[in-house]
This record gives sequence, structure tokens and C-alpha cells, in this order.
Amino acid sequence: MESALAHGAIDLSPITDGLYISDWPDESDAPLLAARGIRLLLSMHWRRPPPVYQQLPFSTKWLPTIDSPLMPIPVPTLRAGVLAALPVLRRGDGVLAHCVFGRHRGVAMACCVLIGLGRSAEEAIALVEERRAAADPYAWYIQRRIKAFERDWTSQHR
Repeated sequence: MESALAHGAIDLSPITDGLYISDWPDESDAPLLAARGIRLLLSMHWRRPPPVYQQLPFSTKWLPTIDSPLMPIPVPTLRAGVLAALPVLRRGDGVLAHCVFGRHRGVAMACCVLIGLGRSAEEAIALVEERRAAADPYAWYIQRRIKAFERDWTSQHR
């Protein structure tokens, strides 16, 4: 799995104005991400992203998780990412949710950000699936976490 982190050009998908999903960002991807206005990375991998993403103009919210049905993404981890992303998006800057391949964990985080912005889980899942070919938000254990986040978020933000 570790070799998957060195892959070449980033697979970057815009989901909405300012919200992106990608696979693992290499250092060489930093100029492209900066040019797109991305200022916050929500890193859903157990390994920290390269140091360039911890320096201006970037900041990184490291949310180490494992892509496994046996270890579900904790709702507090998803909440922490959403709470970091919302002010960045509201000021007009970009947010990138990523994991290794941009299929599950980064997708779950992006869906939760969309829920934080007012969409339903179903709307968020459908939009992400439509806009990112690699996304698999309907994987049962990922969809379950997105819906658990929606229940938690709506109970606290009525």
C-alpha cells in the first residue's frame, strides 16, 4: 500500500466551488493546489502529507484514519474536519479532502463537508459520485459513516 503514495500527477476532482477531492498529494502538486485556491487539506490518511502542506499558503488538518470496515471512521473525526473546513469555504478559499486513492475516506469527508453546508447525506453522496469517477461513497461502511455523521450533525445544528 505504501507504494501507492508515489503516483505521479494528482487526480483532483472539483465537487463544488472550493471543495475538492483527490488521491495522495505529492510535493510536486503544491503549485497546482495553490493555483486552485486550496488553502486547507483534510488529510484522511494515517501518514502525514508532505511538509509543504503544513506551510503557507496551506494548512493541514490531519485526521488519521484507516480504510477498513472493521475500523469505522469516528464521527468526531468527521466533525473535526467539517468544523475546520466551513470557515475556510465561507471566506472563499478552497478545501481538499484526500486519502490515498480518493475513493473512500476523502470521499466520506467531502460528503460530510457538504452536509455541514446544508445538503442531505443522499444529496452529498450523489453529487460526489457524479463529480468524481474514482469515488465509491456507496461502499456500505462509508455510506454508513456519512449517514451517522448526518444524524449527529443535524441533532446538534437544528
